Amino acid sequence: MRFDVFTLFPEVFSPYLDASILLRARQNGLLEVHIHDIRDWTTDKHHITDDAPYGGGGGMVMKPEPIFAAIEGVLGIPPICPVILLTPQGSVFNQRIAQELSAAPHLALLCGRYEGIDERVREHLVTDEISIGDYVLTGGELPALILMDAITRLIPGALGDPDGAQDDSHASGLLEYPHYTRPPVFRGWPVPEVLLSGHHAQIMRWRRQQSLLRTWRHRPDLLEKSDLSEEDREFLAKLSSSNEEAWNTGV
Repeated sequence: MRFDVFTLFPEVFSPYLDASILLRARQNGLLEVHIHDIRDWTTDKHHITDDAPYGGGGGMVMKPEPIFAAIEGVLGIPPICPVILLTPQGSVFNQRIAQELSAAPHLALLCGRYEGIDERVREHLVTDEISIGDYVLTGGELPALILMDAITRLIPGALGDPDGAQDDSHASGLLEYPHYTRPPVFRGWPVPEVLLSGHHAQIMRWRRQQSLLRTWRHRPDLLEKSDLSEEDREFLAKLSSSNEEAWNTGV
């Protein structure tokens, strides 16, 4: 998969792209990332990429000329792949969107800055707008990294465990179950006995129930959209009338 990222601050990306899963995916030929400095497409000696907004008001607005020149110069006219603007006004990013985007072989990410971008970029160049939440950041660089990370995890072969992404929180519509590792007892706190039993069917049942419990406790809104079995629904019905703490130990 290929990402072309258009930004005013290209130096932001290297530390994260050069570590862990994203680095291994690049080394293994699964991921290709190209970072483009929009300033390289300016035509004035000061490399100006922003100007005061028409109509007055605070802040500066990113100019359309260098953005169009950068994206069309790299991707052609019209661009050969979707152009995603990272903006608080976009659709809120989630695992479903990540899965949809992971099917694309090539994506372009445009990182906004300052007060925003000239509306003509949004109207005539951008194909999609994505937000990472209902808050405002200094720019679109961190959201771009978040998209690349979440999408890369879904590329076959990117994770050491081929089924790892399927167990992640939100992959199934639920939050992920708790994890434990050695030692079996730490400061008097034991690992749930079921995880030490070697009984795979019981372990799978416990993990499913723990996902349901954690989602019920922290994100009950997700349950309304999740694909629940009859056993899941029976378990959730018991939660409100039983000792919740008992479920944490697998009893």
